Amino acid sequence: MDTKSTQRRYDLDWLRVFGILVVFVYHSGRFFNIEDWHVKNPTTYLGVEVWEIMLANWMMPLIFLISGASIYYALNKGGAVSFIKDKILRLVVPLVAMGMLTFGVLQIYLERLTHGKFSGSFFEFVPQYFQADIFAGWGVHLWYLRMLFTFCIVFLPLFLWLKRGSGQRVLGKLGNLLASPGAIYLVALPTILCLILTDREQYWGTLGWGGGSILTHATFFLSGFLIVSDERLQKNIQRLRWVSVALVLVFLVILFGALMIFGEPSFGTLYYIVAFTLWGLGSWSWVLMILGFGTRRLNFNHGLLSHANEAVLPFYILHQPVLLVIGYFVVQWTIPDFAKWLIILTSSFTVIMALYEFGVRRFNLMRFLFGMKPLAKTVVAETRQAAIAGGKSR
Repeated sequence: MDTKSTQRRYDLDWLRVFGILVVFVYHSGRFFNIEDWHVKNPTTYLGVEVWEIMLANWMMPLIFLISGASIYYALNKGGAVSFIKDKILRLVVPLVAMGMLTFGVLQIYLERLTHGKFSGSFFEFVPQYFQADIFAGWGVHLWYLRMLFTFCIVFLPLFLWLKRGSGQRVLGKLGNLLASPGAIYLVALPTILCLILTDREQYWGTLGWGGGSILTHATFFLSGFLIVSDERLQKNIQRLRWVSVALVLVFLVILFGALMIFGEPSFGTLYYIVAFTLWGLGSWSWVLMILGFGTRRLNFNHGLLSHANEAVLPFYILHQPVLLVIGYFVVQWTIPDFAKWLIILTSSFTVIMALYEFGVRRFNLMRFLFGMKPLAKTVVAETRQAAIAGGKSR
């Protein structure tokens, strides 16, 4: 086993933390953009809509790419059975316990309450939640966990094959192709094909999954595995990072200009093909730009990183229900909307971190339900002793 495949990639850890924080900021703005959401501010803004669309263009693609890259390293730590067990504990348990059965109830209640579809108390709503047409089978915002688990299981045979023998030779040939000057941008081709060949009004083509479809997210997931398998590709991405910056600016101007002039494209038209080709190229330019700067500048360890990296999944699980609860009250206040957003953003972040620190991180049962590894016995003992000492001192 080579050391490169087992070495900790701190840059990917930093980018994972960055990606989840961007998702948090994105959802804090959903109260104020034009598109409907669970809870909305009385006044919405086109400018916020443009901002949200821009974030949606690359936010989840980046996270799925990092997830695919992480699989490449995770498969070095054990066999298929160990891998599947880990994904069940880390993804399925929090999806069911926290998404479907806990926070899903709260979020759907707030949505139906604010949309005039229910008028009773939360406890009156709970029995209704488990009806087939209301139950949050995708876990509301935790759809990412369900989709990621599905990708892990569906593509596991492919990944295992690519890690050895003839699969390694195929990876090598792909690496040779993409290592040519500028050829790294060819990774956008599968994403573009998925976009232009599917109708976004249909299940497989809808971009309702954080700005992407199931198929486009799969292309980023697979590409993450491919990119980290070949050091030449990562060096190319670094070298071309400023080119990616320029491409981001070009595609943003053209895409938003086209949308402002021609409006929403219809499936099957030339405009649809052009618009979603630009969308796919824009997504990849963003992701390659962020990856290029990240791999160049962020491959270092820091005391903050280990804590932040461990908190990523609980933070993601907690962020939307906390935002919705706080936002539900704040959007009703008669204060400037920018002040509302600042209050929602800062107070939600504070509450999320407090819930994580004092309600999740220190207790193995909660760590299990939030997809975290258990604390070592020595840490548990030290935590208990500290709590006892604190009680005595009071």
